[in-house]
Amino acid sequence: MNDNHPAYLDALHTIFGRVNFERQPRFDYSATTLNLERMRALLADLGNPQQHFHIVHVAGTKGKGSVCAFMESILRAAGYCTGLYTSPHLHTFRERMRVNGALISRAELVTLVAHCRPASERLPGVTTFELITALALTHFAQQGVQWAVLEVGLGGRLDSTNVVQPDITAITSLSYDHMAVLGDTLTQIAHEKAGIIKPGVPLVCAPQAPEALAVIEATCQERQAPLLLLDRDTAVAAAVAGFDISLVGAHQAVNAALAVVMARMLRGQGLALAEAAIAGGLAQTRWPARFETLTVGGDWRPEIGDWPAIIADGAHNVDSAQKLAALLDSVKRARGGRLALILGASLDKDIAGMLTVLAPVTDLLICTHAQHPRAVAPQSLAEMAAEIMHGVTTAAPTVDAALALALDWASPADVICLAGSLFIAAEGREAWARRHPDHFAPDDWVFEAEALEL
Repeated sequence: MNDNHPAYLDALHTIFGRVNFERQPRFDYSATTLNLERMRALLADLGNPQQHFHIVHVAGTKGKGSVCAFMESILRAAGYCTGLYTSPHLHTFRERMRVNGALISRAELVTLVAHCRPASERLPGVTTFELITALALTHFAQQGVQWAVLEVGLGGRLDSTNVVQPDITAITSLSYDHMAVLGDTLTQIAHEKAGIIKPGVPLVCAPQAPEALAVIEATCQERQAPLLLLDRDTAVAAAVAGFDISLVGAHQAVNAALAVVMARMLRGQGLALAEAAIAGGLAQTRWPARFETLTVGGDWRPEIGDWPAIIADGAHNVDSAQKLAALLDSVKRARGGRLALILGASLDKDIAGMLTVLAPVTDLLICTHAQHPRAVAPQSLAEMAAEIMHGVTTAAPTVDAALALALDWASPADVICLAGSLFIAAEGREAWARRHPDHFAPDDWVFEAEALEL
């Protein structure tokens, strides 16, 4: 069944034809709009599929998808049947719900939507994300999943995933993002993220700013949830010592450490999970568009091949842009080259803040936009950047056109980075795959690309 199959397209339109807050920069973020009782009622009508497997629940501003990917890979390496629920997707909706690493098939999705549609239509106001969450949990139950790893969509307190009863929870690094919805202080943001903390359920937490940590500690104390804080109760470096981590950057070591500590805590509760499974899971984790080298051979290293190093990264707030800038600076120095930054961003992001931290490492900025309703127009972005950037700034109407400009400009020693949103990174992957499909694994999701406007 291909993307043009009417039944598959109908299933996607059933999902995305509802109120979809992923495509709105602002909305009424309240218990009225995001009604967890409605989500509980929907799942009850479907037979409470979330009660048929164990759950790891992960919230945070940055890195929560990476932590989920690490954790699922560890559990799968230990021999468990796993489910992984993440959002948004890069290329195909089917990425959002995976069993043992495999995307849900098109035929399975058609059957699943047909199964869940009556319940969703009996209940007024079910949103796109609520339906997707119900679909994923139902799919996991039907497939006999033993452990499901769930990424929070937005916030935590009112997120549709927050109706589950997890075995363990995690909160990744908190920083400023979605401020129009979650609040403009770390205290407010932490309050929303801490909403996933359940009475008596252990929480593993990344290092946090003092004001965020105060909220998390108070919530854990109130709910009598055991708290393990990285770099206070256990060192990140010690947690990941001796492991080969598949994702690049010091921040990914923190994300890997969260998964390692969760795995060991679950083992302490009786789960059969050897250190060899942890090692294998970390080494085999696949999570595209996180400082991912697209040119074949991963030759962003000092050895210069036939192509400039082309890197895709989903950085889309100031904190992640700072981490990206540091990595790009080290790659530039190692290669002795220059950087062309292809940047696009959403209207609700701190674009000036991102530009400020990326400016010192950028020699050419190409402003563009993804095919997404929240994207800033390329020329508007270029005008904003002209005040901040030190290098040359230009604009391109599409990510594909921006990549063409960068390739014309770059020598093999140079670096091209696509960043500013996961949608830019995804379209960059697709643009490079059209030119060099041989640079991707045959089963890469890039070959499953669907129209983003769904």
